[in-house]
Amino acid sequence: MTAAGKKYHMEIRVSRRKLMEGLAAAGAAFPLEAAALVPAAGAPAAPPPAPGILPLTSTSDVWLPPRGRALLKFSYGFPEPSVEFGGLLFSFRIYTFENTYGLHAGRIRLRRSPNALELDCSRLIWAGGQQSAAGRLRARFRRLQDGVEWSAEAEMDRPVKSIAAILRRVPRGRISVNGDACFDPRDNELLFKYPPPGITTPAVVIETAEKRYFSLSCRNSDVRPSRFYFQPGPEMYRAELVYEAAGWQKSTRLATPSWRAAWTGSLPQAYAPHMAHVERAFSLARWEARRDVPDWAREIQLALALHGMHWSGYIFNDFAKMRRILEWTAARIPGRRVMVFLPAWDGRYYWNYPLYRPDPRLGGAAGLRRLIRRGHQLGFHFVLMFGANGANDKLPVFSRLAAGAGRRLDGNPYFIDWVDWDNDRQSEGWMPYMNLGEPEWRNWLAGRIHAALKESGADGYFLDIAGFWINNLSADNFLGNRQLTLELRHRLPQTLACGEMHYDALLNFLPIFQVFSGRRYPTFSRYARAFEHLSTPAPGRGSTGCHEFGFGHFNPKTLNLNRFQIPTITVVDDTFALHRATMEKIIAIAKARPAGGAA
Repeated sequence: MTAAGKKYHMEIRVSRRKLMEGLAAAGAAFPLEAAALVPAAGAPAAPPPAPGILPLTSTSDVWLPPRGRALLKFSYGFPEPSVEFGGLLFSFRIYTFENTYGLHAGRIRLRRSPNALELDCSRLIWAGGQQSAAGRLRARFRRLQDGVEWSAEAEMDRPVKSIAAILRRVPRGRISVNGDACFDPRDNELLFKYPPPGITTPAVVIETAEKRYFSLSCRNSDVRPSRFYFQPGPEMYRAELVYEAAGWQKSTRLATPSWRAAWTGSLPQAYAPHMAHVERAFSLARWEARRDVPDWAREIQLALALHGMHWSGYIFNDFAKMRRILEWTAARIPGRRVMVFLPAWDGRYYWNYPLYRPDPRLGGAAGLRRLIRRGHQLGFHFVLMFGANGANDKLPVFSRLAAGAGRRLDGNPYFIDWVDWDNDRQSEGWMPYMNLGEPEWRNWLAGRIHAALKESGADGYFLDIAGFWINNLSADNFLGNRQLTLELRHRLPQTLACGEMHYDALLNFLPIFQVFSGRRYPTFSRYARAFEHLSTPAPGRGSTGCHEFGFGHFNPKTLNLNRFQIPTITVVDDTFALHRATMEKIIAIAKARPAGGAA
């Protein structure tokens, strides 16, 4: 056995002794046994591992049964023959669309040099090692000044869906994602997925008790799924780092980008190398140098979200009432300092997606033009809301757009079906998730945005659910989103593009968002700005307006916590009638802050 192997097995014995002592103290009835591969009756014995390979399984050195919140996993020990490099232990899994495969311990060959390692496995196992299959995995490792970098490539006789690197000796501690503050995960198993719905950039940082920082990151140069799973043991994590192929590029070969594991002395140092890569890979411009921010948008001190119509048809504010609100507001803050955001200007919220025409009950096209014309006289600028990734399949127009409906990697249709719109205590599923990578949908949406802005005179558009990405079977939603935005910028050069939610690559072409992240390290604020979400509770009862959330707790203190987030007033049915004093206080906060969320 190698020196590294002896050291590791000593660590295992110490950890197991401590665990058994703890179980005994707690009155446990059974001793903890070493995880071992148990072959089926009549199955051939597992081959001996190659020199330098540790014969571990998925149940080695983790809490079983779990001590905190647990995620799905195999109910037996799947072999994970592991190799040591740079202080970590590595193994790999390959996933196809029909099964899971691991490394054949007897067919692994290693080639080492002082600062590098090449692993070549010429056969795979499945069924927990009871069966083997043709296939190959190669991995290359190199030592960095502060850690390790590696990549892997797998080949099989069937399409490869994803590859997981399995790491051990990952320290336990407090966790940071999205550049936010560290939190204590306790004994819970953790799963972070990129891109959203999940984390906004593929990096996770662990703060140890000694205040050292261990980071794991994926060096994507395209938007592709990356997942981070952490399974706690007595002292360390067993981690799975999964890279998934593009759904529209099925192949029998898959190569991962580089992954990195590194030690640093602070949270900013842990994020900095990853964000430097992101900035290069996606050509991100710093906020001060962005060329897609109109001059007027840099003067914004306040966002005013004037809610139109609820899904059910209930009207919060029609266009005539909105005009009166703006005339009152202009007497308290210069209109040029205010961005007026109009959710549900097109009638029934979400139900009318993707028609995008001013609703007659709100005042129709003429009423919207009068509102914006009067607002422009007072200096205001207007942003209309559009759904980037949703369309009502019950509307007659949907038959022309059906090719744009998204499908998951496994072929299943994907619906925006997590909302109980009618309050019957059951979510509705009439809205497919639409893929902007599909030209039918992208061209329709671009045409409706262009027509609505030209007809109304509005100054910008907001893409609802822009930061939501699924691994579609047919096309890349990110590239479609970028193409849509660049096309509209060419046709309407001084128009502001905004988005709901974000992930790192979207910062290339969307400069303003709802939902802020990265409060401890500038994964976001270095490149973009944000205003409060349209569902921010309004003064008074905390109505979230047309949004499906209902009521929340209005807290004026949250308006001034982040200098990069633009204060926002949510205006619903009773806000202007009953809560003008609170509106004035928020306006005073906004006037005291730098324009454009400046530092």
